[in-house]
Amino acid sequence: MLSSRRIYLAGLLMCIALLLGAAYFQHVLLLEPCPLCILQRVMVMVIGGLFLLAFLHNPRGLGNRIYGGLILISAMIGAGISGRHVWLQNLPPEQVPSCGPGLNFMLDNFPLSRTIELVFRGSGECAEVDWSLLGLTIPAWTLIAFVVLALLGLNRLLSKSRRQNMFSDRF
Repeated sequence: MLSSRRIYLAGLLMCIALLLGAAYFQHVLLLEPCPLCILQRVMVMVIGGLFLLAFLHNPRGLGNRIYGGLILISAMIGAGISGRHVWLQNLPPEQVPSCGPGLNFMLDNFPLSRTIELVFRGSGECAEVDWSLLGLTIPAWTLIAFVVLALLGLNRLLSKSRRQNMFSDRF
C-alpha cells in the first residue's frame, strides 16, 4: 500500500504533467485555448496546489481526510468542466453555440459572475476539435485525468488512521 506522501507526490506530478502538456499544445502546436480549456487549467492548478500542500504537510488522520475531500471536490468540479467541454464538442453542428467574445474581453467588460456564466455556457471555439489521440479529444483526456485525480482524493478521504481517535492524530 502506498503511503499518503507518495500518493500526494503522484498527484502533484500528474498535475505538473497536465500543465506541461497544456503549455506544449499552446506554445509548440500553437493551439489557442478556449475559455473552458483555461478553466480546466485553473482547476488542475488548484488540485496541484492541494497536492503540494498535502505533500509538504504530510498529514495524518483527519488532515488526510480534509486534503482528500478538498482534492475530491476540486477534481469533481474539473471533471464537470471537462464533461461540459466534451458535450459541446459532440453536439451536432447546427446546435453548436456561436463563437462568443474572448475570455480577456469578458473579464474586462463584464462582472465576474456574468463572465463565469458565459464561459460555462460555452461557445463555438469550445466545440472545435483541433487534436485527438485514440479517438479522444484533449477535453476527453482531461476528463479522464480529473477522474484519476478524484480517485486519489477519494483514497485519502477514506483512508484509515493507525489510531482510531482521529483528534489525537497529527492534523
